[in-house]
Parts: sequence; structure tokens; C-alpha cells
Amino acid sequence: MSNVVKRFVRYVKYDTRSDESSKTIPTTKGQIELASEICRELKDIGMEDVCMDQNGYIMATLPANITKDVPVVGFIAHIDTHPQVSGANVNPKFVEAYNGEDILLNESENIILSPKKFSELKNYIGQTLITTDGTTLLGADDKAGIAEIITAMEYLIKNPRIKHGPIRVAFTTDEEIGKIGEYFDVEKFNADLAYTVDGESIGDLKYENFNAASAKIIIKGRNAQTGEAKGKMVNSLRIASEIMSMFPENETPESTEGLDGFYHPASINGKVERTEISYLIRDFDNYNFEKRKNFICDLVKRVNGKYGRGTAKLYITEQYRNMKEKIEPEKYIVDIAVEAIKEVNLFPDVTPLRGGTDGAKLSYMGLPTPNIFTGAHNIHSKYEYISTYCMEKSVEVILKIIDLFAEI
Repeated sequence: MSNVVKRFVRYVKYDTRSDESSKTIPTTKGQIELASEICRELKDIGMEDVCMDQNGYIMATLPANITKDVPVVGFIAHIDTHPQVSGANVNPKFVEAYNGEDILLNESENIILSPKKFSELKNYIGQTLITTDGTTLLGADDKAGIAEIITAMEYLIKNPRIKHGPIRVAFTTDEEIGKIGEYFDVEKFNADLAYTVDGESIGDLKYENFNAASAKIIIKGRNAQTGEAKGKMVNSLRIASEIMSMFPENETPESTEGLDGFYHPASINGKVERTEISYLIRDFDNYNFEKRKNFICDLVKRVNGKYGRGTAKLYITEQYRNMKEKIEPEKYIVDIAVEAIKEVNLFPDVTPLRGGTDGAKLSYMGLPTPNIFTGAHNIHSKYEYISTYCMEKSVEVILKIIDLFAEI
């Protein structure tokens, strides 16, 4: 195995799922365990100024080996994995020289990774794939990004003849639960620009992403003995069902694509007396994003008008904004990444990101940060996989970006 693959396989053994209900920072112990391992490794390969703060955020420096003044470039990835699919006891499977057919991930559960359902698999015929065993996610989002960044740094340290400017790296926690860059100290990071290595398919480059917010609706009911409930019972579960029916049927993740926004009912939990619904609100356009938030506000007002004041309470939390507005004035950052991808003989796939990344919030904090690929597919699921070739090409792109900035 190449160094980047060895690192990745080692990292996925750590259960780093984030937990939205946790009161700690970071929200899970596993994130600190992997963060501590990453710190040790950064020191071992020769990185300088390695530090981890109380939030589990790691920063480190590779000093310049040239004297001319060039921009300080940063590379960032996140440690946590998605909380809705198990990340414990990950057992990565290697599929050598993939033949383009179905891959049986788990025989007992009959979980099959099939190109009939996931057509992108056909792009990796002949390559080595790393898949799950069908019981957990893989964790390529974003442990592949961590492995790729550290492998690139190690390569530069071992090959000092390669000239480069100052480089900063950072690894963050709890990205998957909307805490994107929440505790990131941009001033301390001290970079002029950065790239998150948190994208998906090979050649992927993003500098436009969703505006994002979460909406929590809490419905208050009133219980009564069922045989004498008429005129007395207020069933919060039924009101919750009514609320969910009021959302547009065709504006959901499973029925939208491209620049379409959506409402996503992420969870519902309750009994007769109290039910809580959690929605994700997503849209690329600022005006439409505000319209979506206002739609939910109006919906809750209508419910309270029907069932009485205080029946439903709404809490909206903004998560991140579309980074395009902040990156376009510094478009050369994107242009250099496009050139780097081309120079390693890949096609730059510059499309909007239907999700979020640390770079979204960081760009609004004054650090313009587009997103480049890791090679991962089907993230947040038991069908997650990654090509070893893609991981190696991601390392090449990172190195080429550094090279191009050294030539400025």
C-alpha cells in the first residue's frame, strides 16, 4: 500500500462520529483520540508548531524553503464522521482491479454496492477500491482528506529539493453537525488562503455551496385517557404529521439536484404530549434561502392560529453561508487549483457543492477557502467507497498547488 492508503486505513479504525446531543467540545471522545494520534504523527514527520487546542482543533506549519515572498497556503480537513451511520469497528475491504460488476459488501444482510444503483463505479474499472463491510460507513469523509494532506507534507519534508512557500495545515472537529469552523482561529492560522480537502469524486473542485440552517419545531400536546379523549386530548404527533404535510413534496433532497434548494426532515421524535421535528434548510441563492426560513415561520404561525398560541415553537439556527460571494473576488485561488488538477492529467470538475464544508464559514471569517476532492463516493452511508488511485492523485494535486504558489 502507498503511504496515503496506509494512513487512511489506520485512521478509519477510530470511531469519530460527532454527536449533536453532546454538551462537550468536541462532542465525542473518539475525535480527541484521533486528534492526539494526528498530532504525534505531524511531529514525527517533522512538521513545526504542532498544537491542539481545547476544542480538538489541530494546527501545524511547514516553513518555506525559499526566500521570495509568496502567499501562505493552508490545507484543512475534518476529523469527525457523520453521526447517523455507525463509525465504530470499521472494517475496510479492498477490491483489487475492480471489474465493473456488483460488489457484495455483506452477505448476511445482502448489502450490495452495484453500478446499477451507483453508476460512478464504472469510472473505476481496473482500479483498487476500498469499501465498507456493509455494517458501517467508511470514513473517507474526511479521513481521506487528512491522510492526503499529511502524506503531501511528509513528501515535501523528505524531498527538500522541491521548493515551496510557507504551508499551514489544520484539522477540525464536529464539522458534520454544523459546527463548521466554529472554533477556528483564523488569526492564529495565519494563512492568506486555504483549501479544504473534503470533496468527493476525482477532479472535483468547489467554491460554491449551500446556504444552510437548521429548524427545530417543538409541538406541545395534551394527553388524556383514550376512551374519554374527545375534546380533551391534543395529540402532538398528529400535529407534527400535519406540519410535515404542509411542506412542498418536490423540494426534498431525494427530488432535487444542481442548484435546487430543499427542506429535509432529518428527525422526528415524540409522544402525545410533546413532539420535536428537526429540519435542514438548504439553498444556494440568498433570497430563496430567506424565503425558505420565512416559509417555516409562517407555517408555525398558522399551526398556532389553528391549535392555540404556544402549541408550536420554532428555533432556527443558521449554520453556514454560500462561500462563492467571498471567493469570487479572490478567483485566482480557484484558477490555481484548476491548473493544478489539469497538470496532474485530470479534468477539473467545477460544480456547486450540495452540502457544506469548513471552507464555507472560514471564507466568511476572512480566509477564502475553496474545496478540492478526496476521491470519496457515497459518503455518510454503508455504501461509501474510495479509489486508492484517487487518493494518490489528490496528494499530487496538493503538491502541484503548492508548486504553483511557489512560482508566483
